[in-house]
Amino acid sequence: MSVPANQVLNLQSDQTRKNLARTVAALFEKWGLSAEEQLILLGMSPESRKVLPQYRRGERALPNAPDTLARVGYLLGIHKGLRLLFPESEALRFGWVKLRNRVLEGHTPLEVMLTDGLLGVARIARFIDFQRGQ
Repeated sequence: MSVPANQVLNLQSDQTRKNLARTVAALFEKWGLSAEEQLILLGMSPESRKVLPQYRRGERALPNAPDTLARVGYLLGIHKGLRLLFPESEALRFGWVKLRNRVLEGHTPLEVMLTDGLLGVARIARFIDFQRGQ
C-alpha cells in the first residue's frame, strides 16, 4: 500500500485498517512467519488465530488500538527500510529478519521482536533506520 508522503492515513477508518491488515499479512507471508509469530508481532493472543486469514483477504480491519497500530507502523517501516537497503536482493530483503546478527548479540531480528514485544519491534525499526543512515 503506497501513500503519498504528504498524505496522512485515517486510522479511524475501517477500510484503512483493512488495507493495513492485508499489507502486513502479505509481509508476514513473505517473511515466512508462523501464525503464532504473526499474532505475537501484532500483540494479539493465540486465540485470535482465526482473524489471520480474514486479514490476508482484507475482510477484517486491524483493531483500532494504539499498540497494534504502532506495531504495524514499525513493521511496515522495517520492510520499507529493507527495500531501500537491499533493492537488488529479494531473498535478503525478506530473509533478513531470520538472520543472526552480531549487533543483536547473535540473535535474529525476529527473535528480538518476538521476545521484546513492541519495544523489540521499535528497536529493530530504529536499527534499520540507523543502517540506512550509514
